[in-house]
Amino acid sequence: MAALSHLFSPVRLGDLELANRIVMAPMTRNRADAQGVPGELMVEYYAQRAEAGLIVAEGAWPSAAGQAYCRQPGIASAAQVAGWRKVTDAVHARGGRIVLQIMHAGRIGSHHIKGEGVDTVAPSAIRAAGEVFTDSAGMQPYDMPRALSTDEVRAVVAEHAQAAIKAREAGFDGVELHCTSGYLPMQFMCSGTNQRTDDYGGSVANRARFAAECLQAMAAAIGAGRVGLRFRVGNSYNDIQDEDTVATHAELLRQVKGMGLAYAHAMRAEAPGVDAFALARDGFGGAVILNDSFDAAAAEAAIAGGQGEAVSFARDFIGNPDLVRRMREGLALARFDRRTLYSPGAAGYTDYPLAEGVGA
Repeated sequence: MAALSHLFSPVRLGDLELANRIVMAPMTRNRADAQGVPGELMVEYYAQRAEAGLIVAEGAWPSAAGQAYCRQPGIASAAQVAGWRKVTDAVHARGGRIVLQIMHAGRIGSHHIKGEGVDTVAPSAIRAAGEVFTDSAGMQPYDMPRALSTDEVRAVVAEHAQAAIKAREAGFDGVELHCTSGYLPMQFMCSGTNQRTDDYGGSVANRARFAAECLQAMAAAIGAGRVGLRFRVGNSYNDIQDEDTVATHAELLRQVKGMGLAYAHAMRAEAPGVDAFALARDGFGGAVILNDSFDAAAAEAAIAGGQGEAVSFARDFIGNPDLVRRMREGLALARFDRRTLYSPGAAGYTDYPLAEGVGA
């Protein structure tokens, strides 16, 4: 324990009080029902991992147009709020803290998933290269998106505020805006997907405006100290390109710096030679959660060295529901099964065993 004294010390991120600095990163797992409602499997999954200082639950869509994947949960309907309430109650009953990642997919989607009559929308009418798995029709190309009008952009900003309110109604301690991986906020930010000529396109300040306005609206709705953002400099996932990814992310951080947000969740940069953690620390001016390729020792060193206030772990939490205790006691970590990352059912989701001798 002494060797990991920083990792296992409490910390405050805005209005969020964490018992330790081990964060469970958001991971799409596709275990909601066909209507995006969390069920008992998701209750068990998150409760198993409640010893984390903070759980960032997987990206949930704020409206039907924002859904990316089959069996992805939403935070738009009363049934979804009620389903998530069972999750948050279970996590809180075990002493945990949990926030919900709000994720509007923008052009990453298919009518085979969202259903006929639900538009796929984006900053500009530019189709993403690639395909997405659908339960009804197998692999399908991404839809050709319709460009949002200026008034529609503002309406989507308002949807994010409503999603934050619904997340609080569902018992979440806060929310995190998904600003990476080629989803809608990043589509606005990046020059390769944003060819607009209104207040949300053109200059880097205009391209960062949508994400900043979403964060501002969410902060106004539930309090800035319960709102975070996640970003990754140089991310190319989902066919995303930007002419100057460092300048774009620096501008986003500049626009949100004075909001008093709970944290910035910074992933290690994909862009060569870029220190995304330093960019977050200097540009954000608040608490930083570090992510990507850390083990317990590296996380301890990063926190002790002042790089960030906490460290998030993703796939280590999949195969190790008792990850926090394994780290505390120096136990070996189990491996996870890649084949069941996104498949329905308990296999590879709630059936990973605890370490020998570790109680439930």
